[in-house]
Amino acid sequence: MPASLELSYASVPLVAYPRGSTELGGVMQVRRVVTGQNADGKSVVVSDEQLEPITVALSPGAEYHVVWGSDTQVTLPTDGQPPPARTWFPLGNGFRFIFVTFPPHAASNGIDPRTDAAVAEFHAKLPGLDEVMEPDNPGMHASDTIDFVLILSGEIWLELDDGVEVRLGAGDCVVQNGTRHAWRNKTSEPCVGAAALLAAVRT
Repeated sequence: MPASLELSYASVPLVAYPRGSTELGGVMQVRRVVTGQNADGKSVVVSDEQLEPITVALSPGAEYHVVWGSDTQVTLPTDGQPPPARTWFPLGNGFRFIFVTFPPHAASNGIDPRTDAAVAEFHAKLPGLDEVMEPDNPGMHASDTIDFVLILSGEIWLELDDGVEVRLGAGDCVVQNGTRHAWRNKTSEPCVGAAALLAAVRT
């Protein structure tokens, strides 16, 4: 796959951001500490850095943090370098660990950002995500993954088929078994969720 479609682990050197700081322009500040083993077999800290969010014009107010992922089964020991993770959703025996900030629905009211440039940006920064979205049902999608989702802050509604909705708040979790769904933030505040995505086979 072309390098332009490689999913980015965007990061900046770790500095002392105050708790709740928006210095990086984000709602959710994510610090990533990665461990590994050195040549002597000792466990070490490989990196300690603040992750910069991915933002796109097609999702005003949304932020995507890609913490870690792989498209193949990971073998141990590892030196802690990021494995290949080419698309938003994992492939093969892969996985992803992500944070997503869902903006209030009102953030996109009256905005029509789906220009050719905005679509190209979305595909470049979040390859594979737009392809699963239903054009006639904004937000509705299904992926070949099992998603373990934990709501960290705010509120959001999980929409399923036939208009079924479940309200979720901080501390609530969802096991999303590859079903058709959408996330709807009906409040006036952002909602932040963490998720682990495991590749699955659809038959």
